[in-house]
Amino acid sequence: MKPIFILFVLVVSVTIILPTLLAFPNSKASSGKLQEGQGTTKQPSIDIAKLEDSSIEVALYRSVSKIVEPIPLEKYIVGVVASEMPADFEIEALKAQALAARTYIVNQMLRGEQKGLPKGAHASDTIDYQVYKSDEQLKELWGKDYDWKMSKISRAVIETAGEILTYDGEPITATFFSTSNGFTENSEDYWKNPYPYLKSVESPWDKDSPKFYNRQQISVSQFEKKLGVTIKNASSIGTIVEKTPGKRIGSVNFNGKILTGKQIREKLDLKSADFMWERNGDSIIITTKGYGHGVGMSQYGANGMAKSGKTYEEIVKYYYQGIEIASTEVLEEKIVARR
Repeated sequence: MKPIFILFVLVVSVTIILPTLLAFPNSKASSGKLQEGQGTTKQPSIDIAKLEDSSIEVALYRSVSKIVEPIPLEKYIVGVVASEMPADFEIEALKAQALAARTYIVNQMLRGEQKGLPKGAHASDTIDYQVYKSDEQLKELWGKDYDWKMSKISRAVIETAGEILTYDGEPITATFFSTSNGFTENSEDYWKNPYPYLKSVESPWDKDSPKFYNRQQISVSQFEKKLGVTIKNASSIGTIVEKTPGKRIGSVNFNGKILTGKQIREKLDLKSADFMWERNGDSIIITTKGYGHGVGMSQYGANGMAKSGKTYEEIVKYYYQGIEIASTEVLEEKIVARR
């Protein structure tokens, strides 16, 4: 009976223990995958091919090669966003930038203005229009960071593809700039034309921008030469006549000669029209707050809003008052007809 009993015990043991041993490694592996998945945020996949798929092409004048290059609209927007906004900004800020850039070029294509451009071109790749860099240029610029930066910016463009900003059914003048002084500017207080959607709003997020403050020094003689003024004494450089609703300098009186804040900013190459100065011997030290003209969307402000949880729709509707988000499809026939 002993051999039979021993055999019985062995069979029972194998029947009970073996499945447990076989299941244990699989259970452990599954557990490991589950824990890994819980601790990792999966990035949504994007179809890069969509960037090439567009019935609208931008005829872009390349400033170096001096040729006009046709580029699919969404591919062009990637090159602009990559050139105009840091890739490490929040994805919602990058989306807002994509809308501003797309609206700008669509508006340009509809107006057909070709100032300083060869025949048939819609825009150049310089700051005169929107800065654009090709894929090859970005690879050289970004180096080992190219893959993640291009993936992130492409996602922002693809997820907003075909969307533009409109007011009364027409594309807006979607101006943008780097950093405000805490407020954006009314368009009519910096340029001549008033736009109902380009109105001064608070932008408190900009104080965290590395470009919020700037100090520069200029000699008194250069100051006088560039502005065409004479400083009679050390105690008075000029008298501020007015400030704008955006807290920038409206105009300054230099012993009877009136200059606007914009004129002073441009003549002295200042970062902003929100400035103050003081005399230091034969030099003048100028402190500015903000970076850029101040009209439209603040890029660092947009990033601050995105960090606080705002969506790109909320961002653009804050900086561009009373606008709507529309599709390029409603304007596609007009754009194609102007080719």
